[in-house]
Amino acid sequence: MQKISWPGLLLRFGLAVVLVFATYNPSGYSYYNWVAGSLPEFSAVVVFAGVVLLIGWTVLLRATLRSLGPFGLVLAAAFFGVLLWLIVDVGLVPADTTRAVTYLVLVALSGVLATGVSWSHVRRRISGQSDVDDVDE
Repeated sequence: MQKISWPGLLLRFGLAVVLVFATYNPSGYSYYNWVAGSLPEFSAVVVFAGVVLLIGWTVLLRATLRSLGPFGLVLAAAFFGVLLWLIVDVGLVPADTTRAVTYLVLVALSGVLATGVSWSHVRRRISGQSDVDDVDE
């Protein structure tokens, strides 16, 4: 049975951040901006990058939905949403800065995805219960 560690959790979070920020971010360096700047034409490189991002999103979303389930996904989104609200309410980030709030939302989305990808490991560690997928191991 594999154990989850802080570096493993951080690696999953880092991969989620890379996927989310590669897809869109307000800096102007993202797939969204790349496609928007090249419309109406598409090149093979743009389409290939889009397929790679789509594969990444599919893997993370499927793992998140399977691990957390619909109710767990709502709870994870609520947790990170309220955490964002707390950060803004405490004054760490001004609410009138759209760019900063956008970055926070993207990091929160990455947190939801990382939680979903890691949750099976965390649940197994806390409860000692294995998932059906782990039976063969």
